[in-house]
Amino acid sequence: MIAHLRRISLTQWIMISMIAGIGVGAMFPEQSQHLKVVSNIFLRLIKCIIVPIIFGTLVVGIAGHSDDLKAVGRLAIKSLIYFEIVTTLALAVGLLAVNWVKPGLGVTLPPLVGTREVPHQQTVPEMLEHIVPKSFFESAASNDVLQVVVFAVIFAVALTQVTGKPKETMLNFFEGLSEVMFKFTGLVMKFAPFGIGAAMAVTVGHSGLGVLKNLGLLVATLYGALVVFVLVVLWPVALLARIPVLKFLKAVKEPALIAFTTTSSDAALPDAFKKMVAFGVPKRIVSFVLPTGYSFNLDGSTLYLAVASIFVAQAAGVTLTLGQQLMMMFTLMLTTKGIAAVPRASLVILAGTLTTFGLPLEGVALILGVDELMDMARTTVNLVGNCLASAVMARSEGELKLAANEELK
Repeated sequence: MIAHLRRISLTQWIMISMIAGIGVGAMFPEQSQHLKVVSNIFLRLIKCIIVPIIFGTLVVGIAGHSDDLKAVGRLAIKSLIYFEIVTTLALAVGLLAVNWVKPGLGVTLPPLVGTREVPHQQTVPEMLEHIVPKSFFESAASNDVLQVVVFAVIFAVALTQVTGKPKETMLNFFEGLSEVMFKFTGLVMKFAPFGIGAAMAVTVGHSGLGVLKNLGLLVATLYGALVVFVLVVLWPVALLARIPVLKFLKAVKEPALIAFTTTSSDAALPDAFKKMVAFGVPKRIVSFVLPTGYSFNLDGSTLYLAVASIFVAQAAGVTLTLGQQLMMMFTLMLTTKGIAAVPRASLVILAGTLTTFGLPLEGVALILGVDELMDMARTTVNLVGNCLASAVMARSEGELKLAANEELK
């Protein structure tokens, strides 16, 4: 019996725990809320990995290639151009989908309970200022990935200018840190089925199995648009970059499941990092593209914001011209840069955009009822899109080395 259980893979355990969590949440909705502590513990364990694993691998990736700093700059420019093109296409797909289906027509906005709070929406200068950390420890404590990346890049460039034993000592330290954190990730992932099962139980217990009843069309529009985006944007990109699609999907299946069930890109980051290295992407590219993509390449979140913002306009009976919709998309394109890769962060951006364009914030209260289900899909696309970006960048650098690896199984 024990031997049979040991043959069950982590992916299979995660699927089993998801089904069990749904069952527990459906049969014991009130009691299932007590399981939130289990899912929170899992997320805390994951989040404590993020800063050391990013910082260590990024420093080694840059300082360890000090003879080729031009390659780092070239990778950054190519990555940012790629991110901008893909996220713009995501906005376009979302805009077309919501205007075609019109899920907001006939919806009556509910009254907003309590006082109306207008979330602060960052201006472009504030956004640029925000990416530079005033304290590394503050950035690390808050898991501000973009600020950590900026600090790590500057630190690594400074390290390249150091010679002799001090440089060797620091490189050895960060190489050791990276290796230890990969082992740390392996230990945490053994707890994943419990954390994910608990998260599913809490979600189903809180929202109920009939959560799609009133806003099913909105959810279906988002899911359909995300599928279209994957098929008409991400798949052709993979083919153009000569990425073996089936092998890539095999590599990202476990981190994608984690992203789907926890609705947190951060939670899936360590495992995604490990899987993409095993897939054949060099550590220096993964350590730059993945965390940077979490700030600049959230395809699923940007598509969702396009759908949600126009949905609220439709529900409020406000007709937006094409020019107004395009301006709204441009605003979203800017404000989603640096958005935190944590559950429900998109709602803050959505609320700020609604305020900017004079749309009722009650729309946020309306969407919140099914946001959990939509967050699952958009977070998964965020994760898959960034994993693909790392493989595409590795191919463009001529450094993608595909090979059979046991870690993908």
